[in-house]
Amino acid sequence: MFSIVGLGNPGPRYVYTRHNVGFMLADLLAVRQRGRWERSGRSLVCKTRLEGQPLMLAKPQTFMNRSGEAVHELLYDHRLDPASTLVVYDEVALPFGKIRIRLRGSAGGHKGMKSILSWLGSQEVARLRIGIAPEEPPDDLVAFVLEEFTRREREELPEILDTACRAVETFLREGPEAAMGRFN
Repeated sequence: MFSIVGLGNPGPRYVYTRHNVGFMLADLLAVRQRGRWERSGRSLVCKTRLEGQPLMLAKPQTFMNRSGEAVHELLYDHRLDPASTLVVYDEVALPFGKIRIRLRGSAGGHKGMKSILSWLGSQEVARLRIGIAPEEPPDDLVAFVLEEFTRREREELPEILDTACRAVETFLREGPEAAMGRFN
């Protein structure tokens, strides 16, 4: 089974914030696969299939900076390999709407990914980053990622999430190299 882990913060206060773009993508994938969310430990999971292959979508219900605790528990409880996991999250270092897929590497300053890499003890974790960078650098980065998208961003978000879904589907169907070549 392959797992797609969308990162975000739980609770209604954060639903439409920039930091929750990973949750938004996981929700869209669940809708497209006609899946249903259920609680599993400290995560919400949606077990489904993509072209006959088993797939588990997950949304850790710890706060972003503690994502690693929930992801470690999830992979252990479901006997999943970190090498069969793709983590999706927001990236302030990428222009708004740009997508980057990497198979390994550091957290690059993202505290949710830093927590995951620490808990898993490896940098060999695939990730899909969705750019949220503003046109002008924010004075307070924490406040920026916890703000809701602007009106213009909200108008563009459906197309961005659709592209990110197609990137995930390509990653699963054709492999990471094909997805990186087509969407990076």
